[in-house]
Formats: sequence, C-alpha cells, structure tokens
Amino acid sequence: MLEFGFKSDKGKVRAINQDSFFVMPEENLFLVADGVGGHSFGEMASRMAMTDIASFIKDNPIMPDAEYDGIKDYFVKLTLMVNKHIHDAANGSEQRGMATTLIILYVKNNYAYVVNVGDSRAYLIRDKEISRMTEDHTFVNDLVKKGIITENQAQNHPDRNMITRAIGADETVKPDFFSFELYSDDVILLCTDGLYNEVAEKSMCETVLAEDNMRSVCAKLVNDANTNGGSDNITVVGVKI
Repeated sequence: MLEFGFKSDKGKVRAINQDSFFVMPEENLFLVADGVGGHSFGEMASRMAMTDIASFIKDNPIMPDAEYDGIKDYFVKLTLMVNKHIHDAANGSEQRGMATTLIILYVKNNYAYVVNVGDSRAYLIRDKEISRMTEDHTFVNDLVKKGIITENQAQNHPDRNMITRAIGADETVKPDFFSFELYSDDVILLCTDGLYNEVAEKSMCETVLAEDNMRSVCAKLVNDANTNGGSDNITVVGVKI
C-alpha cells in the first residue's frame, strides 16, 4: 500500500491557482498539471487534463499483465488524446493559447513509470539523497544542454519559465517516458515550478526526512515555498513506497 499526500496553493502573487492535481490510489496513479494561458484559461487546461485522464483510465483500465512496452504505449496514447482535446478546445476560440504541463506517476510491481510534458518535475528521495527524474522542456534547459549557460545561470535567467513543450500547445506532442525500480521507503515528489523555484532541492530532501507522513511533507513544502516568496502557484504530490 502506497502512502501519499498532496497540497496545492495559489501562492502569494497569483490571483488564481492554475495548477491541478488528481490522485487515483486504487490504480496507483498520481497526476500534476500546471496550466498556461491568460485569464483563467490555464486553469481550464490543467483541469481538463485531469478530467480527461481520469475518465480515460476508468474507461480503459491498464491491463494487469502489461509490461514496459505496453505501459509506455498506453500512456503515450493517453497523452496524445488529452493533447488533441485541449488543442481542439483552444483552437479558434477565446481560449486560444491555453495549454498545460503534465506529469503522471504510475507505480506497478516495484517500478515507477513517469510521463512528462513541460517543466513540472518528479524527484526521487532515496538513502537521504534527492535526484531529479525528469527533464524540463524549457528554453533555458535547451541552453544548458548546448553549453551556452550553466545550471546556476539558468536558475536566474529571465526566460527560465518559457516552456518549449506543453499539452495542447500544438496539434501533437511527444511526451518523455521514464521508468526506474523502486525500493522500500523511497519517496517520489511530483511538483510544479512554484515549488522548486522557491525551495532548494536539498531543503526538499530535508523536509521529506524530517516529517512524519506525506501529508505533512506536502504541507511543509508548500508553506516553505510561500515563505520564500510564493511567486507562483505551488502544487506537490508525495508518494512513499
């Protein structure tokens, strides 16, 4: 049985919360999205993604005997479906430009399967160390990969929030897909940039190790992000093996 917690907050600057999350503990599925778009359109996109995914999974359960290839194909199909729905809803309407990041965690047989589009992240805390398990789809990350700027420069770059891949932004999308083995007491954090832009990874790890349960971990992390500025919406889902 997985232990999990979650917390979302609009932060101290934004008028509304355009983040969304959804947990499906019976299916061992956990979702986080960060909406993009003016007015409340980002909120609409992120919530649409959660609703679409939950409905798809209820109507099309993952086969119990599915292995890596089958699981990957399932989530790629799901992601393309959600992308098309949001893109079609935005195209030619006042919601034009709405989109959302998306990160999905699926746990099965001591393996984690992670689907990622955008700059929401998955972290793994194991043996008192934290590791980032996803890659940001951002302009500054492309610059880092090309050696144009350093990781430290990326943290304060004026375009650090410019994403290069999002659900609904284009007619199709290519999600990243990761898989890794899990061990007892591993903790996985799914979060939006409102957390990791305000709270250092070392501090995230320290909070996971210090708190008694995932609910208090998530509450403490959101509180820390607000204490450090709260410049964006903040969402975190924590899962302990």
